[in-house]
Amino acid sequence: MSAEQSHYSPPTLLVVDDTPDNLMLMTDLLKDRYRVKAANSGEKALRVLQGDTLPDLILLDVMMPGLSGHEVARQLKRDPRTRDIPIIFLTAMAGTEDEIHGLELGAVDYITKPIRPALVLARVDTQLKLKAAADFLRDHNDYLEKEVARRTREVIAIQDVAIQAMASLAETRDNETGNHIRRTQHYIKVLAEHLRGHPRFSHFLTEATIALLFKSAPLHDIGKIGIPDHILLKPGRYTEEEFEIMKTHTTLGRDAIQHAEDQLGIRAEFLSLAKEIAYSHQEKWDGSGYPQGLVGDDIPISARLMAVADVYDALISRRVYKAGMPHAQAVEIIRQGRGTHFDPDICDAFLDCLEQFQTIAERFADTDQDMAVQRAALERLGQTP
Repeated sequence: MSAEQSHYSPPTLLVVDDTPDNLMLMTDLLKDRYRVKAANSGEKALRVLQGDTLPDLILLDVMMPGLSGHEVARQLKRDPRTRDIPIIFLTAMAGTEDEIHGLELGAVDYITKPIRPALVLARVDTQLKLKAAADFLRDHNDYLEKEVARRTREVIAIQDVAIQAMASLAETRDNETGNHIRRTQHYIKVLAEHLRGHPRFSHFLTEATIALLFKSAPLHDIGKIGIPDHILLKPGRYTEEEFEIMKTHTTLGRDAIQHAEDQLGIRAEFLSLAKEIAYSHQEKWDGSGYPQGLVGDDIPISARLMAVADVYDALISRRVYKAGMPHAQAVEIIRQGRGTHFDPDICDAFLDCLEQFQTIAERFADTDQDMAVQRAALERLGQTP
């Protein structure tokens, strides 16, 4: 006997009939090919089916005292644990309507009494083969669904790691901290969720898009990696020439993300949003921003959201060369920028969410250690904080 044969376990059948002679007849007929369990009532059959091991097929008498075969079938089909077990009805009722009724209840076959042994064996064998095929497909589909879910999680994790890695590169050269990235991520999410039902934004701010905005937001200043240190880390005001160079970080950021997308070889929605944010978050509602001088609704929604989040955080954040502005003063500056710097409706959303903004700011506040890192970076360049 081969190893495969030694591990073979024959299918298990449950025979349900209230007549002892019928139970004995069916058991004798089937026992050489299958493992056979017997129940002499519908109630006992249901108790058997509460056990850990379920049968592969049920041969079920229709006319029984107490629970009829039809009622047993109804209960089995309602239960997710037993609904896929094939049922063959055994009955003396040979009418077409009776057979149709049994099939409507979910039976796979209908055998009339008195039984013909060869016919019973053939039909049982056929239904067991069909069940084996269905089980295989079900297990295969479950596996595929789990595998797709696993790989999707991996892709999302890779995206998140790539974004954080790219953002961290900019952090190492910027005078802002990693907490700035986390704060702006959460600010933009709060604004987006608040505006989901707004008629101007509902078409764009779906649940999926909000998740992508949260994912993309850390790349808003990725272009700063291309700005010379003597400008990027300058603690004082920029000269006009320095400011023109600084403004190029928007284009540098967009181009860096575009290059990453080109290398990927497919269009990735989260990178498209990241490009919008990196390129256009310095635009202003009245057209006085950069790099394109876009006006109003021509500015991407993603960038308009980031504009509010970024400016608020820049105002309240302390740096080694300046103290953070009080929350109320920062709020007033943004309020004054309504309709000039900022989209009026997004500005209003910000004013509606001030408590959430404060909570985020406190949760991800810069520490003394963060300030020490900034100070060390400036000192390396000979800058005076």
